[in-house]
Amino acid sequence: MNAPRTRVQRRPVHGVLLLDKPLGLSSNQALQKAKWLLRAEKAGHTGTLDPLATGVLPVCFGAATKFSQLHLDADKTYEATARLGVKTATGDAEGDVIAERPVHVTPQDLARVEAQFTGPIRQVPPMHSALKKDGKALYEYAREGIEVERAPRDVVIHKLELAAIDGNTIRILAAVSKGTYIRTLGEDIGEALGCGAHLTSLRRTATGGFVEAQCITLEALEALDEEERLARLLPAEALVDGHSRVTLGAEDSARFLSGLRRRGSWADASEVAVFGTEPPAFLGTAHVTAGELIPGRLLNPIEIQQILLNAQQIEATP
Repeated sequence: MNAPRTRVQRRPVHGVLLLDKPLGLSSNQALQKAKWLLRAEKAGHTGTLDPLATGVLPVCFGAATKFSQLHLDADKTYEATARLGVKTATGDAEGDVIAERPVHVTPQDLARVEAQFTGPIRQVPPMHSALKKDGKALYEYAREGIEVERAPRDVVIHKLELAAIDGNTIRILAAVSKGTYIRTLGEDIGEALGCGAHLTSLRRTATGGFVEAQCITLEALEALDEEERLARLLPAEALVDGHSRVTLGAEDSARFLSGLRRRGSWADASEVAVFGTEPPAFLGTAHVTAGELIPGRLLNPIEIQQILLNAQQIEATP
């Protein structure tokens, strides 16, 4: 007879966990494991990584989920390896081989292709992706053997470095804008080199201002006790680190949190992080137009109280 499963008692948790996603798990599987370890009520991540990809995956809990879109839109940096001369159906090592060609690539070829793919480029999204057409993910069509027309999208490759590892393998370092498919970039690089290619490994090393050195693995997180796990969380305002900052007094804070505009001598700004002084807390985002602070995404008073209480508990932990 199976023992009854212990029900996890969920609790309000707020903040950002920088997770080093392991190989083989989907982003959602990694998120659910972290959510379980922290006994969190609500969680979401800021940009999907394929099961075959590893690296920086910011996981947002509670109030921080309100600002996760900001990092979906952030620039990202990847390191990848690509096998030259072999094309697969998926653009990575999971797919069936669909073509093989000889490889004759020189350092000059790599330099030429680096220049060709640096800056604004257009990409056709891969069939094996979560983009939707008529309410259905492209990868679902691909599994059925159906290829649908995809509109090319404009992306920017801020930095690209290609280096030969051996005669048939290259290393790709790419800093890219949102919406860039690295598998597609690897395939396009292979075509530009005249031999085709597919990715054999992929790691995200940075997203926005978050880098891999700040991340923790699921194994390391599991080895911590509950207080130590909570202490690994960055505050929700870490997601708005690049915003202008406005601080409000107690009366203005209360009115701002109720959705009212505030007037002051602030300069126009499209992205503003708003803080209160009594209590000292992050209130949410806004923008300033003609001296008016116009609310955007806001925390609610209960979330602010929970965040302050959690911070006090962590500080009190010996």
